[in-house]
Amino acid sequence: MNNISELKEIFLQLAHNRILIVTLLVWVVGQFIKIVTNLIRGKRFNFKWLIGTGGMPSSHAAGVAALATACGIEFGFHSGFFALAAIFAMVTMFDAQGVRRSTGEQAEILNRVVDDMYFHQKVDMIRIREFVGHTPFQVLVGSLLGIGLTVLFY
Repeated sequence: MNNISELKEIFLQLAHNRILIVTLLVWVVGQFIKIVTNLIRGKRFNFKWLIGTGGMPSSHAAGVAALATACGIEFGFHSGFFALAAIFAMVTMFDAQGVRRSTGEQAEILNRVVDDMYFHQKVDMIRIREFVGHTPFQVLVGSLLGIGLTVLFY
């Protein structure tokens, strides 16, 4: 019985963690906007949009910007918590628009090579996922969304 009461206490603490709740809410809003944008553009639904990466806005950038902003509001922008969250946000956003975007561009080129080899020489190859990272603009919009919604929700 003690384990159940401890588990209940953990869930109650999580439910009252304002930083966690706001960060998750902002991430969900970012994903929802991405789904709506893709629905309008593509006129169809794709389940991968619920959990996939890439696209407008960057929900990764929105989430980490929300985390840093919430830490700044809660503990002060001079605090170590804000510094840690801000550095984490910068690394995540750099990765989203840098390394992951380059990976997507390389995948696109490799897929063209695979298509060319398949159609001209009948070689059977598997396609690589191309939509991996974000453009700098998608990251900027995501981070502004994260900051704005955190100020609004907090």
